[in-house]
Amino acid sequence: MNILGVSCFYHDSAACLIKDGKVISAASEERFNRKKNSPDFPINAINFCLQAGELTIYDINYLGFYEKPYLKFYRTVLSHLQSYPFSINNFLDTMPTWLQDRLIMPLVFEREIGYKGKVLFIKHHLSHAASAFLVSPFQEASILTADGVGEWATTTYGIGRANDIKILKEIQFTNSLGLVYTAVTTYLGFEALEGEGKVMGLAGYGKPIYLDKFRRIVTVRSDGSYRVDTRFFGFNKGCRMYNKRFVKTFGEERKPNDKIEQRHCDIAASLQSFIEETLIMMARNLYRITKMDKLCLAGGLFLNCVANRKILEETPFKEVFIQPAAGDSGGAFGVASYIYHTLFKNPRNYVMTDAYLGPDFSTNQIKRILLGQHVHFKELTDSDLVKYIAEKISQDKIVGWLQGKMEFGPRALGSRSILANPCNPDMKELLNSKVKNREFFRPYAPAVLEEKAAEFFEAKQFSPFMLLAAKVRENKKALIPAVTHIDGTARVQTVSKHTNPKFWNLIKEFENIKGVPLVLNTSFNLRGEPIVCSPRDALNSFLKSKMDILVLDNFMLEK
Repeated sequence: MNILGVSCFYHDSAACLIKDGKVISAASEERFNRKKNSPDFPINAINFCLQAGELTIYDINYLGFYEKPYLKFYRTVLSHLQSYPFSINNFLDTMPTWLQDRLIMPLVFEREIGYKGKVLFIKHHLSHAASAFLVSPFQEASILTADGVGEWATTTYGIGRANDIKILKEIQFTNSLGLVYTAVTTYLGFEALEGEGKVMGLAGYGKPIYLDKFRRIVTVRSDGSYRVDTRFFGFNKGCRMYNKRFVKTFGEERKPNDKIEQRHCDIAASLQSFIEETLIMMARNLYRITKMDKLCLAGGLFLNCVANRKILEETPFKEVFIQPAAGDSGGAFGVASYIYHTLFKNPRNYVMTDAYLGPDFSTNQIKRILLGQHVHFKELTDSDLVKYIAEKISQDKIVGWLQGKMEFGPRALGSRSILANPCNPDMKELLNSKVKNREFFRPYAPAVLEEKAAEFFEAKQFSPFMLLAAKVRENKKALIPAVTHIDGTARVQTVSKHTNPKFWNLIKEFENIKGVPLVLNTSFNLRGEPIVCSPRDALNSFLKSKMDILVLDNFMLEK
């Protein structure tokens, strides 16, 4: 049985293919069309998935869509009516897209990819729940999902047993922690759906002195349910997400190019603290209901690795599984899994131990690209390559690293990464000036040998998906200043020799040189661009930046 899952038309469009129970491929459309957070119909991602499975569209038995468009349309129209006349411009902007595409999805699939078979729709948050639980190592678990909004739901509690998922409770729009986080993100001068991670980083530089104000704006009950005071926001007004009352409470908003003041850091810290305490209350209540000590998390809010750590450390749950593509792209993954395992009762025989589900490129493909660009390169053996690159990283060279299958989800996990020396206290500034051009407050992550992680970081559990922050051990902070955030934590990726042997061997060689079993790992992209997909993308980014070395499989270019 071949199942194709699709998410699109809002943000982070993606496709996923399940073939006879095995997840063959999954990728976001942005990696192919080079539009960050692309909402476009994922024609390129679908084509890749089919090619990876050696299938045509006529071989697909069922196509799944990650939400119910009619239910979402009902909420959208009702919100516009309730906000009239303030919402009239937004109504006029959005209705043509609904009528052209979103209400006729089966016809869209026929028009775009020639698919005439059965299309199945499941609710947005059920897709999130399925994307986490059905590929987790757990046979039963509690499930918590949270994001901006699906059809109506913004947060759900659920349980998973074997193949079945049951949603026990949901919180509905306009009550949304995700929308509150995004509203504050835009208030602080960052872009919605892109700047939330920046706010998380900025929070480390502030103190939660505005926490009581957030508690007044969002009333949280003892069971973790909550109510947002919409008098402070413009969620359905068709304008900015916060309003004059919010500005009066917190002060003038920051424009994108304005200087970051201490007040902005404190607001970010207050928001982060509020989100953490609310999610912890939710998780504790969920545990009281289910008595299950395993927890699955999905939805865009759980890309917040700092909050994820607090949930694991401050609740009774013993283990957590977080979907690496926790945002909307993971919905394609979830709906395909739900159709195969839950609707058709097929056994679960796949556990997501890595996120390497995207395109890879043969030696001949890469060589043709390099020859066509007339650049000087060398080809090395695996052993010589990792030794040479580890030595160069120890000498503070910045390395673009493209290997094997591209990661699914927003984190670079050693397939499409930029690597650098974590021991150099000036490396953050070097990376920002030479390559990333990022804000000063944004941390860089360590990729650490799985078996050595506990020597450097304190954590109840580690993550191969870079979705759990951990405290850096006090006696190790001075050794790895480039990956230690101002609050003493790091967004850790554990690297397994089994799932990514070449990356593991590179880190091991670096340890042999420096005595430190980790490297700095950040996403292989320039500011404002998606992570690179192809060797051509990587070469373009390398030539436009001041990276020192580019590695494409076993080919190496040096400036």
